[in-house]
Amino acid sequence: MREDSRTKEILEAALEELASRYEIETIDVNALDLPPVTPEILKERTSGYVPQTTLSIAGKVASADRIVIAAPFWDMSFPSVLKVFLENLSLYNITFTDDGTTCKGLCKCRKVLYITTRGMNIPTGDTRDQGSSYLKALSSLWGLGEVITIAAWNLDYLSAEDVSGIVNQTAASAKIIARDF
Repeated sequence: MREDSRTKEILEAALEELASRYEIETIDVNALDLPPVTPEILKERTSGYVPQTTLSIAGKVASADRIVIAAPFWDMSFPSVLKVFLENLSLYNITFTDDGTTCKGLCKCRKVLYITTRGMNIPTGDTRDQGSSYLKALSSLWGLGEVITIAAWNLDYLSAEDVSGIVNQTAASAKIIARDF
Protein backbone atom coordinates (compact mmCIF):
# COMPACT_ATOMS: atom_id res chain seq x y z
CA MET A 1 0.00 0.00 0.00
CA ARG A 2 1.23 3.48 -0.83
CA GLU A 3 2.57 5.55 2.05
CA ASP A 4 0.01 8.29 1.31
CA SER A 5 -2.86 5.79 1.15
CA ARG A 6 -6.07 6.83 2.87
CA THR A 7 -6.94 3.16 3.35
CA LYS A 8 -3.58 2.58 5.03
CA GLU A 9 -4.18 5.48 7.42
CA ILE A 10 -7.43 3.88 8.61
CA LEU A 11 -5.79 0.43 8.76
CA GLU A 12 -2.94 1.72 10.93
CA ALA A 13 -5.42 3.14 13.47
CA ALA A 14 -7.16 -0.25 13.73
CA LEU A 15 -3.87 -2.16 13.94
CA GLU A 16 -2.62 0.10 16.71
CA GLU A 17 -5.60 -1.00 18.82
CA LEU A 18 -5.48 -4.66 17.75
CA ALA A 19 -1.74 -5.01 18.48
CA SER A 20 -2.44 -4.76 22.21
CA ARG A 21 -4.43 -8.04 22.10
CA TYR A 22 -3.37 -9.96 19.02
CA GLU A 23 -0.19 -11.12 17.37
CA ILE A 24 -0.45 -9.53 13.95
CA GLU A 25 0.88 -11.04 10.74
CA THR A 26 0.67 -8.96 7.60
CA ILE A 27 0.28 -10.51 4.16
CA ASP A 28 0.97 -8.16 1.25
CA VAL A 29 -1.06 -9.72 -1.57
CA ASN A 30 0.76 -7.51 -4.10
CA ALA A 31 4.11 -9.12 -3.20
CA LEU A 32 2.93 -12.73 -3.59
CA ASP A 33 2.58 -12.74 -7.38
CA LEU A 34 -0.11 -15.45 -7.27
CA PRO A 35 -1.54 -16.55 -10.60
CA PRO A 36 -5.23 -16.21 -11.43
CA VAL A 37 -7.04 -19.49 -10.83
CA THR A 38 -7.53 -21.05 -14.25
CA PRO A 39 -9.04 -24.35 -15.39
CA GLU A 40 -5.48 -25.74 -15.48
CA ILE A 41 -4.88 -24.75 -11.85
CA LEU A 42 -8.21 -26.28 -10.82
CA LYS A 43 -7.18 -29.49 -12.61
CA GLU A 44 -3.87 -29.50 -10.70
CA ARG A 45 -5.77 -29.03 -7.41
CA THR A 46 -8.09 -31.93 -8.27
CA SER A 47 -5.07 -34.14 -8.88
CA GLY A 48 -3.63 -33.11 -5.50
CA TYR A 49 -1.09 -30.46 -6.43
CA VAL A 50 -1.19 -27.07 -4.70
CA PRO A 51 1.99 -24.95 -4.40
CA GLN A 52 3.50 -25.09 -0.89
CA THR A 53 3.38 -21.30 -0.51
CA THR A 54 -0.36 -21.31 -1.22
CA LEU A 55 -0.94 -24.19 1.23
CA SER A 56 1.04 -22.41 3.93
CA ILE A 57 -0.82 -19.10 3.56
CA ALA A 58 -4.20 -20.85 3.37
CA GLY A 59 -3.37 -22.70 6.59
CA LYS A 60 -2.46 -19.43 8.32
CA VAL A 61 -5.69 -17.80 7.18
CA ALA A 62 -7.76 -20.83 8.21
CA SER A 63 -6.26 -20.78 11.72
CA ALA A 64 -6.44 -17.00 12.25
CA ASP A 65 -8.59 -15.76 15.15
CA ARG A 66 -9.44 -12.53 13.33
CA ILE A 67 -8.82 -11.22 9.83
CA VAL A 68 -8.38 -7.63 8.73
CA ILE A 69 -8.56 -6.84 5.03
CA ALA A 70 -7.61 -3.37 3.84
CA ALA A 71 -8.09 -2.47 0.21
CA PRO A 72 -9.15 0.57 -1.77
CA PHE A 73 -12.36 0.52 -3.79
CA TRP A 74 -11.62 -0.33 -7.40
CA ASP A 75 -14.16 -1.02 -10.12
CA MET A 76 -17.10 -1.56 -7.73
CA SER A 77 -15.11 -3.92 -5.48
CA PHE A 78 -11.43 -4.15 -4.55
CA PRO A 79 -8.24 -4.66 -6.58
CA SER A 80 -8.20 -7.87 -8.62
CA VAL A 81 -4.99 -8.98 -6.89
CA LEU A 82 -7.04 -9.43 -3.69
CA LYS A 83 -9.64 -11.52 -5.54
CA VAL A 84 -6.84 -13.65 -7.03
CA PHE A 85 -5.39 -14.09 -3.51
CA LEU A 86 -8.73 -15.20 -2.08
CA GLU A 87 -9.40 -17.58 -4.98
CA ASN A 88 -6.00 -19.19 -4.46
CA LEU A 89 -6.79 -19.76 -0.78
CA SER A 90 -10.22 -21.24 -1.41
CA LEU A 91 -8.94 -24.78 -0.91
CA TYR A 92 -11.01 -27.86 -0.23
CA ASN A 93 -10.30 -29.35 3.22
CA ILE A 94 -8.31 -26.27 4.26
CA THR A 95 -10.65 -23.26 4.18
CA PHE A 96 -13.83 -25.21 3.42
CA THR A 97 -15.21 -28.72 2.93
CA ASP A 98 -18.64 -30.20 2.32
CA ASP A 99 -20.95 -32.55 4.16
CA GLY A 100 -22.36 -34.23 1.07
CA THR A 101 -25.12 -31.68 0.61
CA THR A 102 -23.53 -28.26 1.07
CA CYS A 103 -20.24 -26.49 1.73
CA LYS A 104 -19.00 -26.01 5.28
CA GLY A 105 -16.36 -23.54 6.43
CA LEU A 106 -13.25 -24.75 8.21
CA CYS A 107 -11.79 -21.42 9.30
CA LYS A 108 -11.31 -20.58 12.98
CA CYS A 109 -11.92 -16.85 12.47
CA ARG A 110 -15.05 -15.35 14.01
CA LYS A 111 -14.77 -11.77 12.72
CA VAL A 112 -13.46 -10.05 9.61
CA LEU A 113 -12.79 -6.32 9.50
CA TYR A 114 -12.87 -4.93 5.96
CA ILE A 115 -11.35 -1.45 5.68
CA THR A 116 -11.83 0.46 2.46
CA THR A 117 -11.94 3.93 0.98
CA ARG A 118 -14.11 4.90 -1.95
CA GLY A 119 -13.68 7.93 -4.14
CA MET A 120 -17.30 7.84 -5.25
CA ASN A 121 -20.44 8.40 -3.19
CA ILE A 122 -21.10 4.70 -2.59
CA PRO A 123 -21.98 3.86 1.00
CA THR A 124 -21.56 0.34 2.38
CA GLY A 125 -24.47 -1.84 1.38
CA ASP A 126 -25.12 0.02 -1.87
CA THR A 127 -25.56 -2.41 -4.78
CA ARG A 128 -22.40 -0.92 -6.31
CA ASP A 129 -20.39 -1.99 -3.22
CA GLN A 130 -19.46 -5.50 -4.31
CA GLY A 131 -16.41 -5.78 -2.04
CA SER A 132 -18.46 -6.05 1.15
CA SER A 133 -20.97 -8.45 -0.36
CA TYR A 134 -18.21 -10.65 -1.82
CA LEU A 135 -16.48 -10.91 1.56
CA LYS A 136 -19.79 -11.82 3.23
CA ALA A 137 -20.34 -14.57 0.64
CA LEU A 138 -16.78 -15.81 1.15
CA SER A 139 -17.34 -15.77 4.91
CA SER A 140 -20.33 -18.02 4.38
CA LEU A 141 -18.20 -20.48 2.38
CA TRP A 142 -15.13 -20.42 4.63
CA GLY A 143 -16.90 -19.99 7.99
CA LEU A 144 -15.26 -16.66 8.80
CA GLY A 145 -18.03 -15.24 10.94
CA GLU A 146 -19.21 -11.65 11.00
CA VAL A 147 -17.87 -9.26 8.34
CA ILE A 148 -17.67 -5.66 9.52
CA THR A 149 -17.01 -3.00 6.88
CA ILE A 150 -15.52 0.35 7.81
CA ALA A 151 -15.43 2.72 4.87
CA ALA A 152 -14.83 6.32 3.98
CA TRP A 153 -16.52 7.33 0.75
CA ASN A 154 -17.07 10.22 -1.66
CA LEU A 155 -13.42 11.20 -1.14
CA ASP A 156 -12.71 12.21 -4.75
CA TYR A 157 -15.33 14.96 -4.70
CA LEU A 158 -14.49 16.82 -1.52
CA SER A 159 -11.93 19.39 -0.48
CA ALA A 160 -8.63 18.14 0.94
CA GLU A 161 -9.73 19.44 4.35
CA ASP A 162 -13.03 17.54 4.20
CA VAL A 163 -11.28 14.36 3.03
CA SER A 164 -8.81 14.62 5.89
CA GLY A 165 -11.68 15.03 8.35
CA ILE A 166 -13.57 12.02 6.98
CA VAL A 167 -10.45 9.82 6.98
CA ASN A 168 -9.63 10.87 10.55
CA GLN A 169 -13.22 10.20 11.66
CA THR A 170 -13.21 6.80 9.92
CA ALA A 171 -9.84 5.94 11.51
CA ALA A 172 -11.27 6.82 14.94
CA SER A 173 -14.28 4.59 14.21
CA ALA A 174 -11.97 1.76 13.12
CA LYS A 175 -10.09 2.07 16.40
CA ILE A 176 -13.36 1.84 18.35
CA ILE A 177 -14.45 -1.23 16.36
CA ALA A 178 -11.04 -2.80 16.96
CA ARG A 179 -11.50 -2.53 20.75
CA ASP A 180 -14.25 -5.17 20.67
CA PHE A 181 -12.99 -7.06 17.65
